[in-house]
Amino acid sequence: MARSSRSNDWGFPRWRSYGASREAQQVRLCDRHGCDRPGDCPAPKSPNSPERWYFCSDHAGEYNRNWDYFQGLDKEEREQRERAERRDAGGYQNSAYHGWGGPGDGSRSRDELHALKALDLEDDADFEAVKKSWRRLAKENHPDVKPGDADAAVRFQTIQAAYEVLRSAEERRTWKPRETVD
Repeated sequence: MARSSRSNDWGFPRWRSYGASREAQQVRLCDRHGCDRPGDCPAPKSPNSPERWYFCSDHAGEYNRNWDYFQGLDKEEREQRERAERRDAGGYQNSAYHGWGGPGDGSRSRDELHALKALDLEDDADFEAVKKSWRRLAKENHPDVKPGDADAAVRFQTIQAAYEVLRSAEERRTWKPRETVD
C-alpha cells in the first residue's frame, strides 16, 4: 500500500524547514492606487485611529512627508503639544552625536573623551582649551626638543592624534551647509 503524500526530505525529516508548506504566501500589496509592490509599512489612516494603510517604502515616505501631526488643533494647543513632545524627547537630542559612546553628557564620543584625557583636559573643555593644551604639550614633547627620547616621541604622536580627533569633531559640529542662491 503506497503513501498518499510524498515529502522532499528523502527520509531525513530534519532537512525540512520549520513551518514549510507548499502553498503560496499571501503578500499584501501597497494601498496606493496602481502600485504593485509589497505593502509592508503600516501608516495610520487618521490621527488616533487603529486603522492602517499599508504602503511600500516609497509611498510610506511620501505619506509621512505630507502628514500633519497637529491636525485639528488650534494654535495654542499645537504649541503646547509641541513643547510637551520636545520636552519628552530631549534625551534624544543629547544622543544626536554619539550619545551612546560612553560616559559624559552625551555630547562627545568615546574617542573624543580619550583624546581629551591624552591632552590632560576635563570632559567639558572647549576647543580653545584644546588648542592651548595641544601647543603646550607639543612644545614640551617635540622630537627636536628631546632628541633620542623614545617616550617623548610616542607622547608627541599621541598628542597629535588626539588633536586630530578633536579638530575633526569640532569641524563636524560647527559645519554649516552652504546656502544656495536660486
